[in-house]
Amino acid sequence: MNKERRTSLSEVVVKLTAAQEILDDAKNRIEFCRDDEQDAYDNLPESLQEGEKGDAMQENIDALDEAFYNLDEMSDTIGETIEKIQEAIDR
Repeated sequence: MNKERRTSLSEVVVKLTAAQEILDDAKNRIEFCRDDEQDAYDNLPESLQEGEKGDAMQENIDALDEAFYNLDEMSDTIGETIEKIQEAIDR
């Protein structure tokens, strides 16, 4: 691989690394909010947990779990992509 392509791919790695850092920050924020929502749900009286409010809170928790999982998968994929690009650069 010539120098120009290596340089271009190195720039891609920098951008992907920045994207991964953004995703990881988003994951942390989602996890924090999810944990807060779970604590709030756990502290509700049982009668409210089984009612409309509790159902809505549980749906929020489930949605945040799914969002976290999706971002985690994206972050993993970006990490794998960075590794493959770096392998090509290093050859």
